[in-house]
Amino acid sequence: MADITDIKAILYTEKTIELQENGVIVVQTSPRMTKNGLKEVFKEYFGVTPSKVNSLRQNGKVKRFKGKIGKRPDFKKFYVTLPEGAAIANLSA
Repeated sequence: MADITDIKAILYTEKTIELQENGVIVVQTSPRMTKNGLKEVFKEYFGVTPSKVNSLRQNGKVKRFKGKIGKRPDFKKFYVTLPEGAAIANLSA
C-alpha cells in the first residue's frame, strides 16, 4: 500500500517548472512506488486523480568522498499529468 511518505520531493528545475505550466508535475519517490500507488496517493491526499502517469527508474551514482567509494540512493521519478483545469495547492519552490 502506497503512502504519502513514499514521495520524497517534488522536483524544481528549469525543465520541471516549464512542465508544471502545462499541467505536469515531476515527483521523486522511493523505488518501490508504483503508478497505481501514486495515483491513489494523489487522489487521497491532494484530491486530484491524475489523467496520466509516466515513470522513470533512476539508479544512484557511484561517487568518491574523501577517497572512499559510496553510492547515492536509487529513486523513481514520476511525470504526473493532471486533468485540464486541475491544480495542487502550494507547489511553489
